[in-house]
Amino acid sequence: MVPPLEPAPLFPGVPGGPELFIVFVLFGIPLVLLLVGAVVLRGFLRGRSEDSGRVQELERRVEELEREDR
Repeated sequence: MVPPLEPAPLFPGVPGGPELFIVFVLFGIPLVLLLVGAVVLRGFLRGRSEDSGRVQELERRVEELEREDR
């Protein structure tokens, strides 16, 4: 007698249950942390460049005022 055929999974190799949780922990959480760090660093660096432009503008204004006083 031939044993009955078992149905093949629709998507073989796709993890589910505990395996899916492990995949999320190993790859999902570090990826999210990297993305958040990149966004924070980009905002920090952008803020510094805007501040340096403002400082240069104020230095020019101080020089103009000093020339007027003479």
